[in-house]
Amino acid sequence: MSKRLTKQQFIDKIEPFADLILPLGHGEPRLLLDWLEEEHKQLERVKIHQILPVQQRDYMYGKMKGHLTHVSYFLSGANRQAYLDGHIELVPNVFHEMPKILRQSTHLSAVLAVVSPIDEHGYFSLGTQAEYISPLIGKVPFYVEVNEHMPRTFGGNQIHISQVKGYVEHHVPLIEVPEPRIREADLQIADFIAERVRDGDTLQIGIGSIPNAVTHKLKHHRSLGLHSELISDGIVDLVKAGVIDGSAKMTNRGKLIGTFALGTERLHRFLHHNPVIELLPVDIVNHPMEIAKEDNIVSINATTEVDFYGQCASETIGGTYYSSTGGQADFARAVHFAKRGRGYICMHSTAKNGEVSRIMPHLTKGSVVTTSKNDVDHIVTEYGVAKLYGKSIQARTEALIQIAHPKFREELTFEAKRLGFII
Repeated sequence: MSKRLTKQQFIDKIEPFADLILPLGHGEPRLLLDWLEEEHKQLERVKIHQILPVQQRDYMYGKMKGHLTHVSYFLSGANRQAYLDGHIELVPNVFHEMPKILRQSTHLSAVLAVVSPIDEHGYFSLGTQAEYISPLIGKVPFYVEVNEHMPRTFGGNQIHISQVKGYVEHHVPLIEVPEPRIREADLQIADFIAERVRDGDTLQIGIGSIPNAVTHKLKHHRSLGLHSELISDGIVDLVKAGVIDGSAKMTNRGKLIGTFALGTERLHRFLHHNPVIELLPVDIVNHPMEIAKEDNIVSINATTEVDFYGQCASETIGGTYYSSTGGQADFARAVHFAKRGRGYICMHSTAKNGEVSRIMPHLTKGSVVTTSKNDVDHIVTEYGVAKLYGKSIQARTEALIQIAHPKFREELTFEAKRLGFII
């Protein structure tokens, strides 16, 4: 009880020029953020560092400059416009290096996070989180927001009361992140991937409607494993159907490994006290050499455009920033270290209601390469699968044109010949 904080006690602990670290998604502490905003005039040049916030906040939009500002490492709908309007900083990163980046580039003044209620042994759980904040346990001051709606999970995300500088209680339902709507093209792409997933494979499934559609197409598989940065609602059905059981994994056999969970109340109920789930730090889960210990790792992610070299621009749309690198680059590299690893990067063949091909000779001006031409393995559209890894630029170009929308193939072939991609 001596560690329970009032609003003013909490504000008094935030020093000038502090760097405050927040978990992503459901781990975002709403009451503590409310207090920071309400009392921002008592703060001096404090920065909040976070990936993928779920709530739009005034401090993100330049309304508390000089007092409270935001540094992002992955944009979401909450802060995307703030970045485009020039109010926040965006730091490039690959997900597994986030703890290292925070250690080297910030003061690590404190971590603010939501936790499940304390157990009989004196431990809180970070619930849906481990990612880049769990490696900071015991090394950085933690101020936590206890919420009975946060599921208790297991793994590398337990924090003892002795490691907590102060806490508040705020028992409100977690903000839900519903599954994206699945379209017909998503299911067509998912079919191509599902027929290439073998019983006994271990999956990494990214964020988006296409990766989500893949989970709907795997219900006849068996003995699949999960080693994925993300655990989402789509995984729940596969576990309940006996599709994912982890029995053929090389590491953490029988366990579902992730570094964070993002979804709905249904997912939270599935996670709560579930001994099969283990959430581990991102510098373990997403480290390419750790991923590669799974001989049969299959990585499934999405992109927005691909050029004839095979470069994937997955964090910009039409040359405008939309998100960030996340874990795509981690897994794209890792599958080549694994004995039988395969990587699939998916996209619809067209954009703007079919007016623009997403396969093009060169990326749109301003686009950012997420997965390099050297790491890309397969590209998948609703028209097929192009194997790029180990192929020449000419062979890649020809393969990509074959999976482009039919109405653009002639134009793409002409441009490929004009630019010398095809002889």
